[in-house]
Amino acid sequence: MDKANGTSEEVVANTVNQQEESQEEVHSDLEAVQEEMETQRTGDEIAMWKKKLEEKEEENKDYYDRMLRLQAEFTNYKKRVEKEKSDIYLYANEKLALELLSSIDNLERALDSQGEGDKGNALYEGIELVLRQMKDTLKNHGIEEIDALHKPFDMNLHHAVMKEEAEAEPDEVIEVFQKGYTIHGKVLRPAMVKVAQ
Repeated sequence: MDKANGTSEEVVANTVNQQEESQEEVHSDLEAVQEEMETQRTGDEIAMWKKKLEEKEEENKDYYDRMLRLQAEFTNYKKRVEKEKSDIYLYANEKLALELLSSIDNLERALDSQGEGDKGNALYEGIELVLRQMKDTLKNHGIEEIDALHKPFDMNLHHAVMKEEAEAEPDEVIEVFQKGYTIHGKVLRPAMVKVAQ
């Protein structure tokens, strides 16, 4: 019985050992599967995070492009406002100058209507002095007379009211009815002229 007992104990011990070994194999297989799943899950997570990173980079690029466009628009807006401000300062006197031009025209007509004998009197010289001062003041503010007589007709500077046969080049200004003026290079009033045919 001792022998049978010994063998059954050995069998039981062997069986227990085999079960333990089997459990260790299952346990190590389980660990290997868990590690593989961890690796696979980590790979999936990395792929997911890479995809999210790419999406955020695209979004960032879009925001950056928008910011650059807005910055360019703002710069253009500032330039436009500065130009408008400088134009306002340049041409602020335009209406006043236009009204003064009719007074200058009348003073010139008054001087032209005087005969040769009247040119030396004090009234003539006084009107001439006032006219010169007004023209100098206008010139100081960028308002200048358009030189039209005996110049080729330019539709930007001249307003032709008559055409006449004359001994001059075709389309040459042969008479000025009303002087024209510019303000800082911009036509304030075109010269009213007669043109050769």
